[in-house]
Amino acid sequence: MFNQFNWAEATWQSPVFIALILCSIVTFGAVLERLYYYHKRRGNPDDMLKKVAVKVREGQTREAAVLCETTTHPVGPVAADILRNANNPANNFEERLHIALSGQKLLLERNLNILGTMAAAGPLLGLLGTVWGIMDSFSGMAKTGSAAPAVVASGVAEALVTTVAGLVIAIPSLILYNHLARRMNVMLTIAENHTRTIKTILVEADLEARSKRDPVRSRRAEQLEMEISSRAPEHQQSVVG
Repeated sequence: MFNQFNWAEATWQSPVFIALILCSIVTFGAVLERLYYYHKRRGNPDDMLKKVAVKVREGQTREAAVLCETTTHPVGPVAADILRNANNPANNFEERLHIALSGQKLLLERNLNILGTMAAAGPLLGLLGTVWGIMDSFSGMAKTGSAAPAVVASGVAEALVTTVAGLVIAIPSLILYNHLARRMNVMLTIAENHTRTIKTILVEADLEARSKRDPVRSRRAEQLEMEISSRAPEHQQSVVG
């Protein structure tokens, strides 16, 4: 009897199963798009940092910014924004860094909400299909006045298939969401660390250039800094005493 049962016809008549199929198509498309996007933006941030450091030390800030713009990794646009505004007197490094990283985060986490939603909603839709199928079985029993397997088979099939479909959608969605979220955090951390390193190199290069232009003032500044640092312990002792 069950060998002659049409499982496909029983499940495709379920509105919950059709909704799960549509959800699976949307999830599959979002996964492909995100995997391709992350692969395209992986770049080589360490190699870029080495080349930019050389340009900055040579005083070629504009060339360094152009080099950053050609990098697909998120560190490229972030560092380029910092380098383009390096000579701006009103430059607020922390604020610009935060804005640039936020912009890259918005690009990296696009469509991740689809995976998170499917990971949470998949089992619930499967559970809905289970309840729907059991209700259909009881409805068939009420109409026929019989509990024969042929009467309840359609509802049971719908309950089982929708439960499995919900889990099949939810489990990969959860795994891929966590994987892509981890990659996003790593890429943003690398972008922030490399940009701060470039800023440090930029400040050091600027101080070195100033010392070459005015070595006397630079020596006086160093002597004054040494005197202040040497007086600091004496001042602390006097305060303690």
